[in-house]
Amino acid sequence: MTNQTKWSIDQAHSEVGFKARHLMIAHVKGTFKKFDASIYTTEKDFSTAEVDVWIDASSITTGEEKRDEHLKSADFFDVENYKQITFTSSTLGKPDFAGITELWGELTMIGVTKNIKLNIEFGGIVVDPWGKEKAGLSISGKIKRSDWGLVWNAALETGGIMVGDEITISCEIELVNEGQKDLTMELEASTDKNTLRF
Repeated sequence: MTNQTKWSIDQAHSEVGFKARHLMIAHVKGTFKKFDASIYTTEKDFSTAEVDVWIDASSITTGEEKRDEHLKSADFFDVENYKQITFTSSTLGKPDFAGITELWGELTMIGVTKNIKLNIEFGGIVVDPWGKEKAGLSISGKIKRSDWGLVWNAALETGGIMVGDEITISCEIELVNEGQKDLTMELEASTDKNTLRF
């Protein structure tokens, strides 16, 4: 019998963030306010995690309204035509000596899909004061926005460019255990094992 545990994101205690170099001398930080995920583990073993994440691209915020509107425009995320950013995991490595695990998967933005690597630091599992089992994850990584065709920029009079190509991803995620289900029965009930989804 194979049991899988379903985990949902605790929105109130989670953040999907990023930062980019600005004017070659500083960084601008931002977050996406609307996101969700489908996460399953065998029992409570996060080394077996299967992850699907979707982000509402129009929920991007950097604390400056005009900049946010520009980021939503066709110069960047083109939210009118590409409403979601998605990530689907493919390979999860083993923790290194520092407890960091490599997670590989496909990141899709503005219709372009690329394989990326993220670093996962597992914070542990606890039961909160209301009896809910929670798990904590810190996620980090770096990507080049030009790989997805996000190439808008402006030259500076002093040389260089306004916005850096490298984007640093930084997420703090708190998950809620939504319970287990027995996948053996689903597998036996399926007439086509290749179409089984979970």
